[in-house]
Amino acid sequence: MSDVLYLLKGLGKEYKTASEQITVLSQIDLEIKQGDSIAILGTSGSGKSTLLHILGTLDLPSWGEITFKDFDLKSIDDKEKANLRRKEIGFVFQFHHLLPEFNALENVAMPAIIAGYKMSKAKKMAADALKQVGLEQRLSHNVTTLSGGEKQRVAIARAILLKPRVLLADEPTGNLDENTGETIGQLLLRLNQTLGMTLVVVTHNHSLAQKMNKKLRLHQGVLHELQDI
Repeated sequence: MSDVLYLLKGLGKEYKTASEQITVLSQIDLEIKQGDSIAILGTSGSGKSTLLHILGTLDLPSWGEITFKDFDLKSIDDKEKANLRRKEIGFVFQFHHLLPEFNALENVAMPAIIAGYKMSKAKKMAADALKQVGLEQRLSHNVTTLSGGEKQRVAIARAILLKPRVLLADEPTGNLDENTGETIGQLLLRLNQTLGMTLVVVTHNHSLAQKMNKKLRLHQGVLHELQDI
Protein backbone atom coordinates (compact mmCIF):
# COMPACT_ATOMS: atom_id res chain seq x y z
CA MET A 1 0.00 0.00 0.00
CA SER A 2 1.40 3.40 -1.00
CA ASP A 3 2.27 5.83 1.79
CA VAL A 4 1.71 8.83 -0.53
CA LEU A 5 -1.07 11.07 0.80
CA TYR A 6 -0.98 13.99 -1.63
CA LEU A 7 0.22 14.06 -5.21
CA LEU A 8 0.23 17.37 -7.09
CA LYS A 9 1.22 17.58 -10.76
CA GLY A 10 1.47 20.80 -12.73
CA LEU A 11 -0.98 22.49 -10.36
CA GLY A 12 -1.80 26.15 -10.87
CA LYS A 13 -4.12 28.80 -9.51
CA GLU A 14 -5.16 32.12 -10.99
CA TYR A 15 -7.61 34.81 -10.01
CA LYS A 16 -9.41 37.04 -12.46
CA THR A 17 -10.44 40.59 -11.65
CA ALA A 18 -12.20 43.14 -13.80
CA SER A 19 -8.88 44.54 -14.97
CA GLU A 20 -6.34 41.72 -14.76
CA GLN A 21 -5.57 38.03 -14.41
CA ILE A 22 -3.30 37.13 -11.50
CA THR A 23 -1.39 33.85 -11.45
CA VAL A 24 -0.60 32.84 -7.87
CA LEU A 25 0.55 29.24 -8.43
CA SER A 26 1.89 28.24 -11.81
CA GLN A 27 3.54 24.83 -11.83
CA ILE A 28 3.36 23.02 -8.50
CA ASP A 29 4.71 19.47 -8.40
CA LEU A 30 4.65 17.98 -4.91
CA GLU A 31 4.47 14.60 -3.21
CA ILE A 32 3.54 14.42 0.46
CA LYS A 33 3.90 11.11 2.28
CA GLN A 34 2.32 9.84 5.47
CA GLY A 35 4.33 11.15 8.42
CA ASP A 36 6.11 13.93 6.52
CA SER A 37 6.78 17.26 8.20
CA ILE A 38 6.98 20.06 5.64
CA ALA A 39 7.54 23.80 5.95
CA ILE A 40 6.46 26.11 3.13
CA LEU A 41 8.15 29.50 3.18
CA GLY A 42 7.75 32.54 0.96
CA THR A 43 7.11 36.25 0.97
CA SER A 44 3.69 37.67 1.79
CA GLY A 45 1.43 37.26 -1.21
CA SER A 46 3.48 34.43 -2.70
CA GLY A 47 0.53 32.00 -2.56
CA LYS A 48 1.49 29.94 0.49
CA SER A 49 -1.95 30.13 2.10
CA THR A 50 -3.63 29.52 -1.26
CA LEU A 51 -1.66 26.29 -1.64
CA LEU A 52 -2.56 25.23 1.90
CA HIS A 53 -6.25 25.94 1.23
CA ILE A 54 -6.09 23.78 -1.91
CA LEU A 55 -4.51 20.95 0.11
CA GLY A 56 -7.35 21.34 2.62
CA THR A 57 -10.07 21.30 -0.10
CA LEU A 58 -11.08 24.85 0.86
CA ASP A 59 -10.14 26.06 -2.63
CA LEU A 60 -9.75 24.53 -6.09
CA PRO A 61 -6.81 24.77 -8.47
CA SER A 62 -7.35 26.39 -11.86
CA TRP A 63 -5.42 23.62 -13.63
CA GLY A 64 -3.27 20.58 -12.95
CA GLU A 65 -3.85 17.48 -10.84
CA ILE A 66 -4.24 16.95 -7.11
CA THR A 67 -5.10 13.69 -5.37
CA PHE A 68 -5.43 12.77 -1.71
CA LYS A 69 -5.03 9.03 -1.32
CA ASP A 70 -7.43 7.76 -4.00
CA PHE A 71 -9.54 10.93 -4.18
CA ASP A 72 -9.26 13.32 -7.11
CA LEU A 73 -9.81 16.57 -5.21
CA LYS A 74 -10.87 18.41 -8.37
CA SER A 75 -13.77 16.09 -9.08
CA ILE A 76 -15.34 15.24 -5.71
CA ASP A 77 -18.43 17.21 -4.70
CA ASP A 78 -18.84 19.56 -1.74
CA LYS A 79 -20.35 16.87 0.50
CA GLU A 80 -17.41 14.54 -0.17
CA LYS A 81 -14.95 17.38 0.51
CA ALA A 82 -16.63 18.19 3.82
CA ASN A 83 -16.52 14.52 4.80
CA LEU A 84 -12.84 14.32 3.85
CA ARG A 85 -12.01 17.41 5.92
CA ARG A 86 -13.89 16.06 8.92
CA LYS A 87 -12.20 12.65 8.87
CA GLU A 88 -8.75 13.24 7.42
CA ILE A 89 -7.63 16.87 7.72
CA GLY A 90 -7.06 19.09 10.74
CA PHE A 91 -6.52 22.85 10.48
CA VAL A 92 -4.62 25.30 12.67
CA PHE A 93 -4.57 28.99 11.79
CA GLN A 94 -2.69 32.07 13.02
CA PHE A 95 -5.77 33.10 14.98
CA HIS A 96 -7.29 30.36 17.10
CA HIS A 97 -10.98 30.99 16.22
CA LEU A 98 -12.20 29.67 19.57
CA LEU A 99 -15.74 30.28 20.79
CA PRO A 100 -15.44 32.73 23.71
CA GLU A 101 -18.64 31.64 25.43
CA PHE A 102 -17.33 28.09 26.00
CA ASN A 103 -14.54 26.59 28.06
CA ALA A 104 -11.53 24.73 26.67
CA LEU A 105 -13.14 21.28 26.88
CA GLU A 106 -16.31 22.43 25.11
CA ASN A 107 -14.36 24.16 22.35
CA VAL A 108 -12.27 21.07 21.64
CA ALA A 109 -15.27 18.73 21.78
CA MET A 110 -17.14 20.69 19.10
CA PRO A 111 -15.93 18.72 16.02
CA ALA A 112 -16.95 15.41 17.64
CA ILE A 113 -20.38 16.79 18.55
CA ILE A 114 -20.87 18.01 14.98
CA ALA A 115 -19.77 14.57 13.72
CA GLY A 116 -22.56 12.96 15.75
CA TYR A 117 -20.76 11.62 18.81
CA LYS A 118 -22.64 11.53 22.11
CA MET A 119 -21.78 14.42 24.41
CA SER A 120 -20.09 12.18 27.00
CA LYS A 121 -17.89 10.56 24.36
CA ALA A 122 -17.06 13.90 22.73
CA LYS A 123 -15.96 15.37 26.07
CA LYS A 124 -13.81 12.32 26.86
CA MET A 125 -12.13 12.65 23.47
CA ALA A 126 -11.62 16.37 24.10
CA ALA A 127 -10.06 15.73 27.50
CA ASP A 128 -7.64 13.24 25.92
CA ALA A 129 -6.72 15.74 23.19
CA LEU A 130 -6.12 18.51 25.71
CA LYS A 131 -3.88 16.18 27.69
CA GLN A 132 -1.84 15.56 24.53
CA VAL A 133 -1.15 19.30 24.26
CA GLY A 134 -0.39 19.70 27.99
CA LEU A 135 -3.61 21.42 29.05
CA GLU A 136 -5.21 18.74 31.23
CA GLN A 137 -5.37 21.29 34.06
CA ARG A 138 -7.31 23.82 31.96
CA LEU A 139 -10.36 21.79 30.90
CA SER A 140 -12.96 23.96 32.62
CA HIS A 141 -11.26 27.31 32.03
CA ASN A 142 -13.12 29.74 29.81
CA VAL A 143 -10.89 30.34 26.79
CA THR A 144 -10.97 34.12 27.33
CA THR A 145 -8.91 33.58 30.51
CA LEU A 146 -6.14 31.64 28.76
CA SER A 147 -2.86 33.03 27.46
CA GLY A 148 -2.18 33.30 23.74
CA GLY A 149 -0.07 30.16 23.74
CA GLU A 150 -2.70 28.23 25.69
CA LYS A 151 -5.42 29.33 23.25
CA GLN A 152 -3.32 28.08 20.35
CA ARG A 153 -2.81 24.75 22.13
CA VAL A 154 -6.59 24.48 22.57
CA ALA A 155 -6.94 25.11 18.82
CA ILE A 156 -4.38 22.38 18.11
CA ALA A 157 -6.22 19.96 20.41
CA ARG A 158 -9.43 20.72 18.51
CA ALA A 159 -7.65 20.09 15.20
CA ILE A 160 -6.34 16.65 16.25
CA LEU A 161 -9.53 15.55 18.06
CA LEU A 162 -10.75 13.21 15.32
CA LYS A 163 -7.22 11.91 14.65
CA PRO A 164 -6.79 13.24 11.11
CA ARG A 165 -4.05 11.91 8.85
CA VAL A 166 -2.78 15.40 8.10
CA LEU A 167 -2.51 18.65 10.02
CA LEU A 168 -2.37 21.85 7.96
CA ALA A 169 -1.05 24.85 9.88
CA ASP A 170 -1.15 28.40 8.48
CA GLU A 171 1.28 30.68 10.40
CA PRO A 172 0.57 28.87 13.71
CA THR A 173 3.14 30.97 15.58
CA GLY A 174 2.52 34.23 13.74
CA ASN A 175 0.55 35.82 16.59
CA LEU A 176 2.83 34.63 19.41
CA ASP A 177 5.99 35.87 21.06
CA GLU A 178 9.25 34.07 20.30
CA ASN A 179 9.33 31.81 23.37
CA THR A 180 5.67 30.81 23.07
CA GLY A 181 6.09 30.25 19.35
CA GLU A 182 9.02 27.92 20.08
CA THR A 183 6.81 25.91 22.46
CA ILE A 184 4.06 25.60 19.86
CA GLY A 185 6.59 24.53 17.22
CA GLN A 186 7.93 21.79 19.49
CA LEU A 187 4.38 20.63 20.20
CA LEU A 188 3.52 20.37 16.50
CA LEU A 189 6.65 18.37 15.82
CA ARG A 190 5.95 16.05 18.75
CA LEU A 191 2.44 15.35 17.43
CA ASN A 192 3.93 14.64 14.02
CA GLN A 193 6.42 12.19 15.50
CA THR A 194 4.30 10.46 18.15
CA LEU A 195 1.01 10.25 16.23
CA GLY A 196 2.49 9.80 12.75
CA MET A 197 0.36 12.75 11.69
CA THR A 198 1.53 14.41 8.47
CA LEU A 199 2.34 18.07 9.13
CA VAL A 200 2.37 20.86 6.55
CA VAL A 201 3.19 24.30 7.93
CA VAL A 202 3.06 27.65 6.13
CA THR A 203 5.31 30.02 8.04
CA HIS A 204 7.63 33.02 8.07
CA ASN A 205 9.25 31.59 11.21
CA HIS A 206 12.65 30.14 10.25
CA SER A 207 13.08 28.49 13.65
CA LEU A 208 9.81 26.60 13.14
CA ALA A 209 10.71 25.73 9.55
CA GLN A 210 14.08 24.31 10.65
CA LYS A 211 12.24 21.70 12.74
CA MET A 212 10.57 20.19 9.68
CA ASN A 213 12.07 17.33 7.68
CA LYS A 214 11.50 19.12 4.39
CA LYS A 215 11.74 22.85 3.67
CA LEU A 216 10.18 24.38 0.54
CA ARG A 217 10.13 27.95 -0.72
CA LEU A 218 7.32 29.24 -2.91
CA HIS A 219 8.64 31.81 -5.38
CA GLN A 220 6.90 33.12 -8.50
CA GLY A 221 4.33 30.36 -8.31
CA VAL A 222 6.81 27.47 -8.14
CA LEU A 223 8.05 25.38 -5.19
CA HIS A 224 11.78 25.00 -4.66
CA GLU A 225 13.25 22.57 -2.13
CA LEU A 226 15.69 24.12 0.33
CA GLN A 227 18.67 22.38 1.85
CA ASP A 228 19.22 25.17 4.36
CA ILE A 229 17.43 28.35 5.43
